[in-house]
Amino acid sequence: MTTTLITGANKGLGKETARLLVHAGHTVWVGSRDPERGEAAAAEVGGRFVQLDVTDDASVAAAFATIAAAGDGLDVLVNNAGIAKRLGGTAEALDGPSVLEVYDTNVVGIVRVTEAALPLLAASADPVIVNVSSALGSFWATHEPSRPASRFVSLVYGSSKAAVSMLTVQYAKAHPGIRVNAVEPGITATELGGGDPGSHPGRPAIESAAVVARWASIGPDGPTGTFQEDAGELGW
Repeated sequence: MTTTLITGANKGLGKETARLLVHAGHTVWVGSRDPERGEAAAAEVGGRFVQLDVTDDASVAAAFATIAAAGDGLDVLVNNAGIAKRLGGTAEALDGPSVLEVYDTNVVGIVRVTEAALPLLAASADPVIVNVSSALGSFWATHEPSRPASRFVSLVYGSSKAAVSMLTVQYAKAHPGIRVNAVEPGITATELGGGDPGSHPGRPAIESAAVVARWASIGPDGPTGTFQEDAGELGW
């Protein structure tokens, strides 16, 4: 049995990834900072709830103590939790506290959670880490005229996802026994994407979740240190 933890899994992409992985036979921990929403999401998809705020060291430590105590170990970590701070529409909040909040969740949060997960992943026969990134953090995609990312300005969120890409590369180098890859899930109709998911032009979260779930399920012969999307490998 494969045991998986997904951060930020009480809604949107995280919840739909949990749903797909439960269906594929994984035991899935639904990580959520909000206990009520997290418990509801876990019940809906058939997972296990664990309270987890990626910006809080004590919360992260307590979450991994809970997972360790369950006795099933941990094989897959999906670093999905992420935020964007907007003033309205696509305009970003560029004040210092807002920028720090985005980076604390999107970047430092990955380090907090990954470092806490490493002892459990080291005991797995098939350890995998998936970092949910974005084409907005790809230097290639933001310079390629055919890509939507080249026509969208994203100073804070985009640069935070560029940092996620480098974390992916460096963790892959630091831990060659773990397959560590970043994933661009595609333009998705979620609250993070801006506005009401019901009126968002992106595709449903369940469709974008498929690429995340696929990379959470790679075998021992899978690649590491790569950036992936639906169509294959994405340029950094």
